[in-house]
Amino acid sequence: LANGKKSIDAMPSILASLPSLETPYIISHYANNTINALPGLLKPLGYYSAFFHGAPNGSMGFDSFARMAGFDDYFGLDQYPDPKDFDGMWGVWDEPFLTFFANKLGTFRQPFLASVFTISSHHPFKVPKHYENRFPKGPAPILEVIGYSDNSLRTFFNIASRQPWFKNTLFVITADHTNESVRKEFQNNYGSYSIPIIFYRPDGELQGFKHKIAQQIDIMPSVLSYLNYRGEFIAFGNNLFDETKESFAFNTAGSTYQIFKQDYMLEMVENKPVGLYNFKTDRLLETNLVNKDTLVRKDLETKLKAIIQTYNARLIDNDLVVK
Repeated sequence: LANGKKSIDAMPSILASLPSLETPYIISHYANNTINALPGLLKPLGYYSAFFHGAPNGSMGFDSFARMAGFDDYFGLDQYPDPKDFDGMWGVWDEPFLTFFANKLGTFRQPFLASVFTISSHHPFKVPKHYENRFPKGPAPILEVIGYSDNSLRTFFNIASRQPWFKNTLFVITADHTNESVRKEFQNNYGSYSIPIIFYRPDGELQGFKHKIAQQIDIMPSVLSYLNYRGEFIAFGNNLFDETKESFAFNTAGSTYQIFKQDYMLEMVENKPVGLYNFKTDRLLETNLVNKDTLVRKDLETKLKAIIQTYNARLIDNDLVVK
């Protein structure tokens, strides 16, 4: 599940295990807090790090957050060499930018951490002229662009797979947030946060599906665990590779706080439970169990309140790193 509904929610969630509740962390009053994020934690171990974003430098505050997170370098539109690849709206088309990304990775010293944020799958959902009518269209305009972005990712892996660093690399593929959907089960406060989270190793070590709840803030602790990181850090998510850890997720839909655990989701407004649903058997969230299953409600309510309290206290006290 995504921890937010905006692009600016995703970067702190994925790279620093920092969720955004009602206000995106990047534009909150606490954006200058000291944080621990993947690049900063891995730097003492000799990792070089770089963040890539095909939009103009300064867009959405990504370059500022990248510096706060500890990235060594930032590659945005200003660093991209060919102006003709600008899409006229957001930045560089996905395929040329991912090609640039793949080739640049080959120049980095190892070990390295690199992150790329693509932009083509945004409104107005256009594809380059030479790709028009190449990909399937459907009832939602974004479908054609998804085909283009998927093909762009294929181009990236075709280039990357021929480079010496490829076989020693862990790839994590996820979305920043969801977009429009034509299916009803993805138009509610469960489905509208459903995103892919994929861990890939070229040697085939990571295969199959994990049938458990996962969220963006789980990515940082999971990556650190996979790399056998031994240091201490603060994370709001869990290590997805640890089967002993409790699986859950949380986010906000406007002023509604939500938590997902086992088969249930709880909605809370102004500190009071207003909705409880079994999202496995009731994908459309039509049967409210808030006054029926009191044990589940109380368990989720207690956990969600603890998360909110801990998150707010750590933001206010600038207590987001181990001291």
